[in-house]
Amino acid sequence: MSEYERIRRACLKRGELWEDPDFPATQVSVFYHQTPPFQFTWKRPKDLCPRPGFIQDGPAQFDINSGKMGDRWLVSCLGVLYLNKGLFYRVVPADQSFSGDQYCGLFRFRLWWCGEWTEVLVDDRLPTVHGRLAFLQSQNSDHYWPGLLEKAYAKLHGSYEALKYGSLLDGLADLTGGITESIPIKEDGTSCSRLLHKLLDMTSIITCAVQPPNQVRSLTEKLANGIQTGVNYRVYAIDRVETFNNETLQLVKLRNPLGSPIEYIGPMCLDSPEWSELPPHEYERLQTKFNEEEFWLPYSEFLQTFTHLEVVHLDSDTSRDEPSLHNKNTWQMRLYQGHWQRGVTAGGCRNNPDTFHINPQLHLLLSEMEEVVVSLNQHSIMEPKVIGFTAYSLPKSSTDSIGKGFFKKNKSLFNSQYTNSRQVSHRCQLEQGGYLIVPTTFEPGQESGFTLRVYSSKPLKLKLVDTVPFLVKSAIVKAPPLLDGKSFSQYEAVFLQLADEHRTVNAFELQELLDACLPNDYIKSCASIEVCRQIVFTFENLGTGRLKFNDFKDLMCSLKFWQTAFKNHSKEKTGILKAERFRDALLEVGFQLSSEVLATLILRYMRKDGTLRFGDFVSAILHLTVAFNIFESKDPLQNGSIKLNLSEWLKSSLSC
Repeated sequence: MSEYERIRRACLKRGELWEDPDFPATQVSVFYHQTPPFQFTWKRPKDLCPRPGFIQDGPAQFDINSGKMGDRWLVSCLGVLYLNKGLFYRVVPADQSFSGDQYCGLFRFRLWWCGEWTEVLVDDRLPTVHGRLAFLQSQNSDHYWPGLLEKAYAKLHGSYEALKYGSLLDGLADLTGGITESIPIKEDGTSCSRLLHKLLDMTSIITCAVQPPNQVRSLTEKLANGIQTGVNYRVYAIDRVETFNNETLQLVKLRNPLGSPIEYIGPMCLDSPEWSELPPHEYERLQTKFNEEEFWLPYSEFLQTFTHLEVVHLDSDTSRDEPSLHNKNTWQMRLYQGHWQRGVTAGGCRNNPDTFHINPQLHLLLSEMEEVVVSLNQHSIMEPKVIGFTAYSLPKSSTDSIGKGFFKKNKSLFNSQYTNSRQVSHRCQLEQGGYLIVPTTFEPGQESGFTLRVYSSKPLKLKLVDTVPFLVKSAIVKAPPLLDGKSFSQYEAVFLQLADEHRTVNAFELQELLDACLPNDYIKSCASIEVCRQIVFTFENLGTGRLKFNDFKDLMCSLKFWQTAFKNHSKEKTGILKAERFRDALLEVGFQLSSEVLATLILRYMRKDGTLRFGDFVSAILHLTVAFNIFESKDPLQNGSIKLNLSEWLKSSLSC
């Protein structure tokens, strides 16, 4: 049973109207940061009018305004969504009402959020000022889906105030599940016309807008030809007609999705004399494809008027609900969802050559030359990071992740812009073959989930390239027979003082021994009782819990080897290893690890400041040594998999 159904049944059984505990009817849900200019009163629609409705049956004019404090960008998004009724009803399920015995103050909506469709539940208490809705509302009717959908969207963002920092492109992505891109309209009419023709054939929703130079979208102004700035006009078609003078005229068909009357008064506007220059059959052909809210304008006027195409691309899953897109070519889409984790996969952009290679690496394979759109979406909503991605050509298919050297030697093929937007997109033409895409935050060490999607009209493959765990060499260094006797004779004297009659020491005695033998610097951080217990587990195989002097000699030689590796990767500050260098330091010791395994080690060993000490490094080496040893002992034929019963599993996992 869904959460919606469970709550609905419980409320009906108790005869109560639902009050959402996760998004309470308080000032904090409206303004969490600023001091609000009004005192809000929360009211249900039934308190505001005698017969509230949810959605109007049959065709209805879009008549939403932003109210006292609402956001115009969200009104624009809803206007575009409202023109695509199939997509609209996916977001706004129509089987909801304020009447009947099923009403309990609970409503549900579906939004694309952090890489998946999410059902959002809200109660119907809405913020009002002086008895009127403060935010989105229908102007000429008592239908409340706009205010309730806005509340669901505000709940995801944490407050209504957070919506003030939203944008049309983010909104379109959240409402449709597609990827968005903003494409400047260049003076080069040929390339723009070619792109428009291509997009109109695909499952894409195309809008065009006049972006004011100062990027302020809250103000709407009219240009001389009647087109409004800050409004996204829907692009429906591009067509060619022959005039009586045998001239070819290219026209673009548009519509203002906000339900406004047609305000365009430029060339080819309604009742303009230019229509008389068309032969009757051309005039009829254009008018039969016409809706009364739509208008044509010459392509040259389109180029001079609009500054940007703002487009949302839908794959087969997201477009199948929309009947108007059923005859279009479907975008092929591949998706990868991952995390930037500090010390594991959060290497920062190319400005950080020592850590860039630890970022997630995605292998893109194209079967033929094609224009692709790559889109990176971050899941950090309240505190967005600056994100972007870089791509490289891959000479041949690679199964292992690519190391630091590759990125220092090879130039990138392309870079997206880096911005703190929720989504960053980049369009490019690529030859057949393999490519490496590296999604990153701008600064290293920043954590967030992300979704990367690649759209193409041709088949493509996308997979994570990661290292397979592998023991390159033993991390334990055996002491050579003819060792420098002087230093070890000193060790031996202390060893024998602490040892039992069998010349062996346990973990507690080993701690005293290391405390006496190790220098008083960062190396001594490995002389803790926890590490000493691990050393005993690692170096002796009989289960006695005691070490012989030969084991101790191997330990001291190993510590020297591990210290060298640690120093090689902790150049900034002695004794402190940045978590981002942990993987490379472990590789030098002998362990090739996948990001998944490394993530577990980082959670176990990384300190609050994002670093590890030498004792942490030694502990990780000992854990890995035991883990690899157990696996190899259980997999003598090297099949790459082992079988354990519960008792064996518990013993093995507790030994690491």
